[in-house]
Amino acid sequence: MSHCTYKIQIEGTVQGVGFRPFVYTLAHRLGLHGTVSNSTGGVEIYVNTTPSELETLLSTIYAELPPLAAIDKLISTEIAYRDFQDFRIVTTQEKGRRTVRIPPDVSICKACESELFDPDNRRYGYPFITCTHCGVRYSIIKQLPYDRAQTSMADFKMCKACEEEYNDPLDRRYHAQPIGCYDCGPTLKLYKGKELLNIPQDEMIDNTVRFLEDGNIIAVKGVGGYHLVCDATNDEAVQHLRERKKRPSKPYAVMVSDIKSAQFLADMNTKEEVLLTSKERPIVLLKSKENTQISSYVAPNISHIGLFLPYTPLHLLLLQKFQRPLVATSANVTDEPICTDLESLEKLEGIYDYVLDHNRSIVNGCDDSVLMVVKDQEVILRRARGYAPAALKLPFRLEHDVLALGANQKSTIAIGFNNEAILSPHIGDLNTIDSVEYFEKNIQIFERIYDFHPSLVMHDKHPGYESTKYALAHYDNTRSVQHHYAHILGVMAEKKMAEKVLGVAFDGTGYGDDGTLWGGEFLICDPKCYERVAHINQFKLLGGAKAIKEPKRVALSLLFDLYGQEALTLDTPAVRAFSSSELQTYYIAWEKGLNAPLSSSIGRLFDAVASLTDVCHVMSFEGESGMLLEELYDEHVQGYYTFTCDQGIIDILPMVQEILREEDRSVAVSKFFNTLVEMIKHFHTLSKLPLVLSGGVFQNRILLGLVLEAIPEAIIASTIPPNDGGIALGQIMASMNQM
Repeated sequence: MSHCTYKIQIEGTVQGVGFRPFVYTLAHRLGLHGTVSNSTGGVEIYVNTTPSELETLLSTIYAELPPLAAIDKLISTEIAYRDFQDFRIVTTQEKGRRTVRIPPDVSICKACESELFDPDNRRYGYPFITCTHCGVRYSIIKQLPYDRAQTSMADFKMCKACEEEYNDPLDRRYHAQPIGCYDCGPTLKLYKGKELLNIPQDEMIDNTVRFLEDGNIIAVKGVGGYHLVCDATNDEAVQHLRERKKRPSKPYAVMVSDIKSAQFLADMNTKEEVLLTSKERPIVLLKSKENTQISSYVAPNISHIGLFLPYTPLHLLLLQKFQRPLVATSANVTDEPICTDLESLEKLEGIYDYVLDHNRSIVNGCDDSVLMVVKDQEVILRRARGYAPAALKLPFRLEHDVLALGANQKSTIAIGFNNEAILSPHIGDLNTIDSVEYFEKNIQIFERIYDFHPSLVMHDKHPGYESTKYALAHYDNTRSVQHHYAHILGVMAEKKMAEKVLGVAFDGTGYGDDGTLWGGEFLICDPKCYERVAHINQFKLLGGAKAIKEPKRVALSLLFDLYGQEALTLDTPAVRAFSSSELQTYYIAWEKGLNAPLSSSIGRLFDAVASLTDVCHVMSFEGESGMLLEELYDEHVQGYYTFTCDQGIIDILPMVQEILREEDRSVAVSKFFNTLVEMIKHFHTLSKLPLVLSGGVFQNRILLGLVLEAIPEAIIASTIPPNDGGIALGQIMASMNQM
């Protein structure tokens, strides 16, 4: 059979993952002639072959993909015959629109780990060992296509040995852009405060370990930013970190050396173990075991712990020498972006004692990802390193290029073109100048890397959100999307749903169509429109934004709704949490509606229940009340509290009365959870529609687990968070009706 020439176009995660040398090796094995190159859309192959040999080539490509590669689309087309004498890797073809996926940063592979600890290997103990199957990607890229000259590795000229590996198509490090070694790659630096210590490279790890053993806090530069690191078994060290960081109780993540160490500290099922050991290496929230050596100050009053395994050679070297778990928390001011260089780290001066730094620039900051498993479903709480940027195929085709700017908390952005959306990593809360600048930087990164110029910009409806202000100040063609509708649309986009659904959006705050703060919403939705069919009755947030941090204010407001001025004389925990003068002031504010916006938020209802049951009156971090209520849930408690619904308004005041009469707070909390589940079951039965869950309240593992147990067919996202990190994808979905 005569040979023809075929052009094969492949889209997906196919750059920076060893795809071209894989094709090169495969072509030589099959005796084929042609070329393979990167392109703006992915990879292009030209090959002389017969139809049957082509089929073998394509099936083998799918069967033997490199570990980090993923194919979204493969198109083969016969073209005019071209005469190839051999098979070669040729120069990147820069033409057309950039649509190739940016590969995320992933953990060190087994082959590199083996070399790292092999005394006979030339990279033995080298903290930046990598190959095409592992290591940094997104955090070092400046521009597409993904070539060394367009990354922060351009600052390092390869030595002869590395250059030979880099240019050998049969080598595991062929075109591994971060390639380096002791002679030519990045190096470590160790500082005491701002003072650079004169320490040889081969003594850096030993010195750092000695500092950790002495109870010091060290800022360690990783892949997408710095961690603040200390001995997780040392009460004094962890307490110092809490005091210095002004973080009294929010749990810290802990890095352990291997899966056996993780199993010693926490209970886990197979799915959780797979997540821990995956190439993405996220933080996984797990049930803590009792009587371990971990300090009680790591996660005070909480029975779960966030564990993760080392994902860089530097981490492995530290843990191998230290031989104890490490607290490893993001180096940032609370809710601000992670620090990525020494200049930004200066804001944390006084928190850390030493800095273990390196001279490979972080171009794109990226925090650790956080996941949990509930009823065998993966739920991503923060989508960042290893998972982002993420590309999703949409259930429709966009007519224009769309930029979605998300919300204000847990900020992410997204761009959409053709039938694809690309989602940014977690950015953070847009509450400071620095965080807004970082938000703007992420927009610029996406516009630069993808040569992207939006013709439509989507934003939240809240006029006070920084993302909304940015949209209106910088773009002409903008559209707003209601917050809770975007929550549900995000899940629908991920699941490629176009039919009507019952969307249950439970969160802390979202700007409603009536100008009040929604958050306990039942919506009938499809991609074109939505109808608010039910919500919990509204209550006043005494002190406005202060009520978000002080559950006692929400509880007091509900008591005023029930008893009016008589609430001032009640002997309840929430009332006792105020002075008599405060009670009088807040009653007047409630009565006159002074700085007391209306809310229908389930998140704030959680806060109120925490105060009513004397669990938490003032929070030190977002979501603390819900986490503490989780601890009190008793699965043996049956029944639920009274609630009624009239014209779509769910009256929660009878439930509040019944909670006040409950003598056992564990019973009260358990019945509260059961009541929320009963509400969802009630409206799901009425609607006879698929049930979609979204909103930050569904980060609560007890509530989510109970709903999934009661309604196994309920749908929740798996690649976007239920919190506001999923809003941008929902806004992309909403844009289909704005063309």
